[in-house]
Amino acid sequence: MSFDARDVGRDIRELAALLGEVLERQTSREAFDTVEEVRRASIDYRRGDAPSRDPVRERLSGLDPETTRTVARAYAAYFELVNVAEERERVRAVRRGRAEGDLGDGLDRTAEALAEVDADTAQQVLEDVRVVPTFTAHPTEARRKTVKAKLRRVAEILRDLDERRLTDGEFDELDRDLESEVETLWSTRQVRPRRPTPTDEARDVRWYLENTLFDVAAEAEAALTDRVVEAHPDLDASDAADAAGTLDFRSWAGSDRDGNPFVTPEVTSETLESQREAVLDRYVDALTDVLGALSQEGERLDHTDEFQARVAADREAVPAVADDADERYPEEPYRRAVTVVRARVERVDDLRPGGYDDPDDLVASLRALAGDLRANGHETTAAERVDPLVRRVETFGFSLAALDLRDHQENHTETVTDVLAREGLDYGAMDEDERVAVLTESVVDDAVGSLDPGEEFSETSERVCDRFRALADWHREYGEEAIDAYCISMTEEPSHVLEVLYLADLAGVVDLPDHCGLDVVPLLETASALANARDIFDTLVNNDAYGAALEERGNLQEVMLGYSDSNKENGPLAAAWDLQQNARRLAEVADDLGVELRLFHGRGGSISRGGGPMNEAMLALPPETATGEIKFTEQGEAIAEKFANPRVAERELEQMLDAQVRARLRALQGTAPDVREEWEAAMDAAGEGARDAYQDLLETDGFVEFFETATPITVIEDLNMGSRPASRSGERTVEDLRAIPWVFSWTQSRAILPGWFSTASGLDTYLEDGGDLDTLREMYEEWPFFRTTVDHVALSLARTELEIAAEYADLAPEHLREEFFPRIEAEYERAVELVREITGNDELVRREWLDESLQRRNPYVDPLNLLQVDLLSRTHLTEAEERALRLTVKGIAAGMKNTG
Repeated sequence: MSFDARDVGRDIRELAALLGEVLERQTSREAFDTVEEVRRASIDYRRGDAPSRDPVRERLSGLDPETTRTVARAYAAYFELVNVAEERERVRAVRRGRAEGDLGDGLDRTAEALAEVDADTAQQVLEDVRVVPTFTAHPTEARRKTVKAKLRRVAEILRDLDERRLTDGEFDELDRDLESEVETLWSTRQVRPRRPTPTDEARDVRWYLENTLFDVAAEAEAALTDRVVEAHPDLDASDAADAAGTLDFRSWAGSDRDGNPFVTPEVTSETLESQREAVLDRYVDALTDVLGALSQEGERLDHTDEFQARVAADREAVPAVADDADERYPEEPYRRAVTVVRARVERVDDLRPGGYDDPDDLVASLRALAGDLRANGHETTAAERVDPLVRRVETFGFSLAALDLRDHQENHTETVTDVLAREGLDYGAMDEDERVAVLTESVVDDAVGSLDPGEEFSETSERVCDRFRALADWHREYGEEAIDAYCISMTEEPSHVLEVLYLADLAGVVDLPDHCGLDVVPLLETASALANARDIFDTLVNNDAYGAALEERGNLQEVMLGYSDSNKENGPLAAAWDLQQNARRLAEVADDLGVELRLFHGRGGSISRGGGPMNEAMLALPPETATGEIKFTEQGEAIAEKFANPRVAERELEQMLDAQVRARLRALQGTAPDVREEWEAAMDAAGEGARDAYQDLLETDGFVEFFETATPITVIEDLNMGSRPASRSGERTVEDLRAIPWVFSWTQSRAILPGWFSTASGLDTYLEDGGDLDTLREMYEEWPFFRTTVDHVALSLARTELEIAAEYADLAPEHLREEFFPRIEAEYERAVELVREITGNDELVRREWLDESLQRRNPYVDPLNLLQVDLLSRTHLTEAEERALRLTVKGIAAGMKNTG
């Protein structure tokens, strides 16, 4: 097989040709010619063969409504297919790298790092490391599920054309399949006819967990174990495998109530049930495969005591099944054992008795089976048939992905106020010390209050009480591990954390000092909360109630840092530095208080909201935070990009594991790069200057109107992208607007302002205050945080097209355009200049493949932008034109490979 038989250019040409044939066949030759004329004119301008974009602009503005919609649809479909082709190219690169032993990073680098330390240290690192991707339902995925399914089929056909040895007949059959998929893709509605429900979003997340990650997570962990044993042959392989249970998956889909009134207890119940059914079905299928493989004859086996004990326990749980297995497999003890284990799995979520009480029991049975196989000389069979299933059960349990609950602290305060008012206490009138005292006394001693519904409760309080009562039911039905974390948005005071503990106590989920079934996770988003973090946690750790809860939860405190709102409030450079400093401060506070810290990074899909390669982000964090455990959000189109394709998903997980292992190793050895005081002083000055410039822009009179008219925010708010409203109160203010539509709007206009604006002003503040470029260059070369920050800004600058953004700015009232767009242009030009001087690179993008992707896409995104501008400029749109406008949003999102 040749890895070079196909390449991305060939795939794109063939897919584009198929799309053109379908377009001409299903619309008209005139429509096809229009698309081609626009495409060629756009390419001519990008190549420098045309003096302006006027031919493109004029051709688009003269179209009838139906042709307008066809053009928008054609370019949107083109980008969907280009994305599939580029994904296939990434898989080729991974396969080629594996074949040649040169992927550049990943587990090969992990092995090199661990080979330099002794076996005990390597084992310790594996035991410490835990990587927890957390999937959210934030509305940043613009594609319909039906469209994604068709694109996934296109990807499968490209894989078969690429990797299989095909006869001429097989090749022709796949070629016809590909044409059929492109044909039906064209005739499939691209934009959702309705908003997705929270259940839809949970189902979407479940697909990736069930169909991709269930398999590849175990493969990634096994690969990590193999690398460690290769580096340390004296390390026991089974011990290394036990320690390498390093991946855990969680989800907010179906359980995140903050700002989404449609996430009800019924939705969460349905999510828990469907996830359990999905993972149990996968276990049953896997056990059926094991059953078929383990046909060893009993007379040839000498069983271990552990295996015999587990077999006896399993048989006792389902004696009738065991008797049937004896009759069916009288001479095959492994098949008898697996039959009984499978029956117990089938009864986990069943009215019939005998099901496993928890995943640990199932793991014990499987480990005993694997151990017995090894004791009888079947090492390969144990490693290939049973060990992967053990890893999957340890990773996915009986819940597939544990759910995190989340709500805004104001809702908890309102609920506690109503609950205590019924007891004659005026919680609302209390100061912070009094609130802490009342809540603590109630949790530690006899609980004051009840979650029972009452007429005096507000609608908000009723909803919160319903949720906590349901939480107790979920623990009883699905086990604590299925939903055992509660995140509090906008945490500002210790009482906000104690309120959740108090409500959980009333629900029976907490019963101190003996039991605490919940991690209470404060989300620190505001500057004031982060500045007061030491006081907040000092109060909590030394609080009788919360201190006891922490002890019951293993003395581990999870803290979430919000990236999106921090960026929207402060700009990219100031936000990045604030988050870096605050992460380090939180680690220092936890260390001082004797508490283990797990940071939960609330990252968005786009760079503007903390996105970007997670492995780079891990290595750029302060070494003080590298405790081994790390949790972070994955959302929107980033989930599909990372985890839809199994080989890409495995590569992503391996890179994450590699980065976290190396970060933990550096922390243990004290070998992380030193951060010099002059570097921190430079960032202090630059961060403050950047914050001032960014906030000055947002606070200038008229900016909100400029934003509203110079971006397609009004269209984005009406799109059926997610179940959650675009703003918190429905008002049009930057403060009230959610971070996702804020970034999405600027991305559509190609300004991408949240990714770079104020960076130049901040760096100039440092330079004007006596700083020098040589120091900034030194910081870029030697400080992972600064290098990653600058690279992220550079990528946002490279993806920005100010000529296109100017077309949108022309839609704003003239006085607003003249007020704001020159400021944006000047900041952009200076930022490009500074980034080039700091990095020493003429090109903004360091990765050649990424630069090629941008060059390949730009001539095709431009017409969609011009068409969108033309439609936005009209005072009245027909139904076809409105649909075309929505299609331009979808097409630009696909072309930019990003929404918000």
